[in-house]
Amino acid sequence: MLQNFYQTKLIEAGCDEAGRGCYAGPVFAAAVILPDNFFHPLLNDSKQVKEKDRNELRKFIEANAISYAVALIDNNEIDSINILKASFKAMHLAINKLKTKPQLLLIDGNRFTPYKKIKHYCIVKGDAKYASIAAASILAKTYRDDFMKQLHNKFPQYNWQKNKGYGTLEHRNAIQQFGLSPYHRKSFNIIPTQIKLF
Repeated sequence: MLQNFYQTKLIEAGCDEAGRGCYAGPVFAAAVILPDNFFHPLLNDSKQVKEKDRNELRKFIEANAISYAVALIDNNEIDSINILKASFKAMHLAINKLKTKPQLLLIDGNRFTPYKKIKHYCIVKGDAKYASIAAASILAKTYRDDFMKQLHNKFPQYNWQKNKGYGTLEHRNAIQQFGLSPYHRKSFNIIPTQIKLF
């Protein structure tokens, strides 16, 4: 059962990212501030929720949250600053876009770069513990999936509409066959090695 709040005195925002381990595309992050009475029976860590239900949850979250925001860092910047820093930066951008300013941040995971002077707590598997982090995980995941489906139209050979840029066998085989696209993360050591035949 998800808890609605870590505490009740300060305005809390839950933060999570999606796409950290992908071979291609941006990393997305979301920040969400929920009202006291927020509840949806399907809300959970986005990885535990079916795609159809995630899309239903996204509409519900956007209609009922006090404030929410989504941001991304593209693959070129990921290659430039590394994926961990890019994930934190995407979270910072999302927090910055919130119309209601939070006084406490709940971060999914075990590390975070402090945002301004706002106190934060890192919570391992927080998206399965707190509603605001779970809501952020749903938004980050659905926005990123939509983005990758759009990219799929430009580069159908990688089947991003299905694998969303993750390193599935099908995706790895496509990289081997077609090489890298402009949206692949070159710092992820995914460049195919060609075996020379003598």
